[in-house]
Amino acid sequence: MNRTTLGILCAMGASVAFTLNDVGIKFLAGDYALHQIVFFRTLSALTITMAIIIPLEGGFHLLKTKHPMLHIARGLAVVASNMVFFMGLAALPLAEATAIFFVSPLVITLFSVIFLKEKVGPYRWLAVVIGLVGAIVIMRPGTAAFQIAAIFPVLAAFGYATLHMLTRKLGATEKASTLAFYVQLIFLVVSGSIGIIAGDGKFASDIHPSVSFLSRAWVMPDQRDLMIMLAVGLCSASGGYLISQAYRLCAAATIAPFEYLALVLAIVWGIVFFVEWPDFVAWTGIALILSAGLCVLWRENVLKKRIASERPMPRVR
Repeated sequence: MNRTTLGILCAMGASVAFTLNDVGIKFLAGDYALHQIVFFRTLSALTITMAIIIPLEGGFHLLKTKHPMLHIARGLAVVASNMVFFMGLAALPLAEATAIFFVSPLVITLFSVIFLKEKVGPYRWLAVVIGLVGAIVIMRPGTAAFQIAAIFPVLAAFGYATLHMLTRKLGATEKASTLAFYVQLIFLVVSGSIGIIAGDGKFASDIHPSVSFLSRAWVMPDQRDLMIMLAVGLCSASGGYLISQAYRLCAAATIAPFEYLALVLAIVWGIVFFVEWPDFVAWTGIALILSAGLCVLWRENVLKKRIASERPMPRVR
């Protein structure tokens, strides 16, 4: 098997892993606290990273870093992005939440202009506008169908764009396993701290499914649900490793389009597991976001630039 084929298979495998992670968390969202699920998921992912992935990458000496504060800032950006995305998942259909989150490459393009002073041509600006219009179409502000939870994937997209800006500073000197380790460590510290402060349910509220998901008390999971929590950790760790391998084996322009498989899978899993059929409005918004993202990737490939990123899609979950 050649490197290109293997890289594409790794990218597709990562999309499967990340979307199954989202399925597992949405499945558990009605019964457990978000920070409890994240804590157990992170324990599983961190164990896999330390026992398998770090040794495969070269050993524990890779955990030494000269940029601890950047790792902390990057980890907090990932945690914030994930937490608000999962809060959105508690109330939104899987496909719609994922589609809104897929405006991330467009936000990254915007951030690249603002913070990195990179130049963006009219085609990519048009793609940014189309993608944001697609998100607005799915969110449906001003109508009875609008849900406040639709804002959470948008916030997650901005959190991911912040993460990307920090990754560009660290990526030249740090291995993917090192980046993953520190992210998971921050996840563990943050989710565990929230559990200590609010795990008894003293801040619990049923005002909205997203708020309830964030604020409810920790409870002892039954065997089935505990296995799901550990499985989403496996999906998170394996997905991160597979997508890192994909970009190591192939050029970003080759791999990035295959990450859009995650959007297709989100639609499929939403139908299969939650009987969530997108309506015409949702399909329209999804199509706009998908076409905008692919347009950005096409223009970058034509111009041999990499504004959207070395890893363009929101693949840190």
